[in-house]
Amino acid sequence: MTNENNQPHDQRPSITINDVSFWYGDNPALRKISMSIDRHSITSFIGPSGCGKTTLLRLMNRMNDLIPNTRLKGTIRIEGEDIYSTGTDVTQLRRRVGMVFQQPNPFPKSIYENVAYGPRIHGVKSGDVLDEIVERSLRKAVLWDEVQEQLGKSALRLSAGQQQRLCIARAIAVEPEVLLMDEPCSSLDPVATSRIEELILDLKADYTIIIVTHNMQQAARVSDYTGFILMGELVEAGITDGLFTTPHDIRTENYITGRSV
Repeated sequence: MTNENNQPHDQRPSITINDVSFWYGDNPALRKISMSIDRHSITSFIGPSGCGKTTLLRLMNRMNDLIPNTRLKGTIRIEGEDIYSTGTDVTQLRRRVGMVFQQPNPFPKSIYENVAYGPRIHGVKSGDVLDEIVERSLRKAVLWDEVQEQLGKSALRLSAGQQQRLCIARAIAVEPEVLLMDEPCSSLDPVATSRIEELILDLKADYTIIIVTHNMQQAARVSDYTGFILMGELVEAGITDGLFTTPHDIRTENYITGRSV
């Protein structure tokens, strides 16, 4: 996608999706989707439940590999690399492409160990280095000031909004290039949602961010670009303001205005 607004972010593509179709067994979930996503931009996918938004998101770090009897056609490239090519290190891919889920899912460990978990898995042994990573990640997630005196306490004691910010800190602790977010605010109250949205906007400076959301107001508030998916088809994608104010496809217009699609 391109941006007409004075290039507020890096316009080179981070992710290129080319003619992607995907099946669960014999059931098609995505149909010939092609698009590119700029570095250091925020892209939202909107559309009704079951339309394929989360399926597309999960293809970008191969989470769908965990589901039996699925099939992919087409290519997805991240920084030019075909992530489905033979020999791709899926563990390293998931380090490069972090994910935050719909429900906050902290590990039943301390706040500190939640954030340190990924770096430990990837070989960081030094306590001093881990301390630095934990603090930096919690600061980026705007959580440090709230938890710095209770790092050894269970993450499960945090509020839902704090837990979700902790999950974001955990995801960015391994320094990914891309951050996927699957309805990250759907279980949160309006105040916690606002804090997560502010955080997402701040994180754009360091990461390419892709969000699945049912909340069109949220897409309008935080996204540079928006794609509308319907029945597995990418109906329309472009600059968010343009898509919401002057959509090119009647199906997009009907969806964003609440009419039947």
